Amino acid sequence: MEKEDKPHRRLRDRLPGKKIIIIIAALVLVVGAGAGMGLVKASDNPAFCTTCHIMKPYYESWQSSNLLANKHLVAGVTCHQCHESSISIQAEEGLKFVTGDYKTPLDKRAFGTRDFCLKCHSESGGATTFEEAKTATNFDESNPHDSHNGEQNCNLCHNMHQPSKVMCSDCHTFDWMNNLDESWKKK
Repeated sequence: MEKEDKPHRRLRDRLPGKKIIIIIAALVLVVGAGAGMGLVKASDNPAFCTTCHIMKPYYESWQSSNLLANKHLVAGVTCHQCHESSISIQAEEGLKFVTGDYKTPLDKRAFGTRDFCLKCHSESGGATTFEEAKTATNFDESNPHDSHNGEQNCNLCHNMHQPSKVMCSDCHTFDWMNNLDESWKKK
């Protein structure tokens, strides 16, 4: 007696061949990588950052404010020129946003050494020392870049997305402080 074809074949017979599985996996990887690269490219546009609501105030301070962030915009500096970001960092930030694992306001970014700032902020555009900043701010009564507190990082005083603050003013009052623009916090 012949066996009838049963509508319920064995699981192994119903699964596609190994080649099909490999092709599907490769397509998923290619589409995923393409989408990831698209997101990375989109993130080069500073407006993309506002898709996360927590970034909106930072973007607005860059787009239109009296703060240093806006001065960077006027000079043609985009977010990623200072906030260098790899795919892994962007993925981590995206995951934190999706899971809500962040606090607001965001922690102030530390740039490590002042060499990071000096690669753009010097008269020649590529200083390797702090001497040019000292020379430019050697006022008659004091020099904020020649502190008796020793070497300090730029972002101790200079802030991008909030008013900057002259740390000297905690103890001292100098005439040059009156000439600072509106991006500086006044006592």
